[in-house]
Amino acid sequence: MLSISDRAVDKAKEILTIEGKSNWGIRIYCAGESCCGPSFGLDINEAPSTGDEIVEKNGLKLFLDTITFEKLSDMQLDYYEDGQRAGFIITGGVSSCGSSCSSC
Repeated sequence: MLSISDRAVDKAKEILTIEGKSNWGIRIYCAGESCCGPSFGLDINEAPSTGDEIVEKNGLKLFLDTITFEKLSDMQLDYYEDGQRAGFIITGGVSSCGSSCSSC
């Protein structure tokens, strides 16, 4: 199951509050796939869709369709800041990238 770092929870809740949607949740979806594996997107949703899996931590709700839920098994949603860049990141998966892929 996807785990969520405390940093990611805090930042997502902050964003939801700023947007005036503190009771809403975050949808994670598969945004495409390359030789490096799937890429994921995030969106703010008021409620889960029919059939969604819901992952919850400290009041933050994540909505995932079944395929995304399976792809994110044993991964973690985290948030990073390094002074020049900041954002959510999903870590922990095994890359399927072959030696011919230069974008990984």
